[in-house]
Amino acid sequence: MYIIKRLLTMLLTIWVIITLTFVIMKTIPGDPFASDANVLPKEVLTNIRAKYNLDKPLPVQYVLYMKNLAMFDLGPSIKSETRSVNSIIGQGVPVSAQLGVQALVIALFFGLLLGILAALYHNRTIDFLAMLIAIVGISVPNFILAPLLIKYFAVEWKFFPVASWGTWQHTVLPSVALAASPLAVIARFMRSSMIDVMNQNYIKTANAKGLSTFKLVVKHGIRNAILPVITFIGPLAVVLITGTFVIEKIFAIPGLGKYFVDGIFNRDYPVIMGTTIFFSTILVVILFLIDISYRLIDPRIKLTSGGN
Repeated sequence: MYIIKRLLTMLLTIWVIITLTFVIMKTIPGDPFASDANVLPKEVLTNIRAKYNLDKPLPVQYVLYMKNLAMFDLGPSIKSETRSVNSIIGQGVPVSAQLGVQALVIALFFGLLLGILAALYHNRTIDFLAMLIAIVGISVPNFILAPLLIKYFAVEWKFFPVASWGTWQHTVLPSVALAASPLAVIARFMRSSMIDVMNQNYIKTANAKGLSTFKLVVKHGIRNAILPVITFIGPLAVVLITGTFVIEKIFAIPGLGKYFVDGIFNRDYPVIMGTTIFFSTILVVILFLIDISYRLIDPRIKLTSGGN
């Protein structure tokens, strides 16, 4: 019953996002062809607007858009007549996903490692060093870190190529730039949660019974301390996998973020709405899966619609 309610809530959320995005885009003054008003004849502009249903009332446009959406058709791109929004998303997502998955793996591995080490060596040198790295990672925005990585690792030391896409070497610097901030947040979350778990009575009892530190940390500590991190990972994974606009722009990566930014500048309604719908759908689906995963990680959590 709980899962069914969550599914219905997920579908309602997606519909609300679609509707709000449609209304916001359509109520902004002007249209994608406003810049052509002094170039093209009035009859041509009228025919073009009619082709994309821009001459119809908003309720009619909304109904037509929802009908196409029900058939998984996001429509044609206004500024690129030979391409559909589906093909644009299909081309951009694999690139953004590859970059995002690499950044997520880096952030998770090193973030969890730093957080666990900081908790196990609380108030000691390793703890201070780990938190120093976390503070730097949170304090330095990725649009500052990215040019620094390009300057030293690509331009001066020539370890990696930049401003192109094709090989795994091209993914290293943008992945690191993307991963820095979430790595720091994960490390702080894991440290705080791990310290709390390791001070619980059942951990002290297991330690008194002679359970090795490795088993104590892996079997009891990490499993119970990782829940706050998992809550953070859901939205983070969506942001990374569907494209981070600034990083893709800096490194000239042909991902979903690039097409979204271009769509905004070009007033390409179908591209903007299509990428927004895609992004929001992935987000709510991942949040739904995270809710379900809580039960697998901690059997004490019950998936019920009422109670705690």
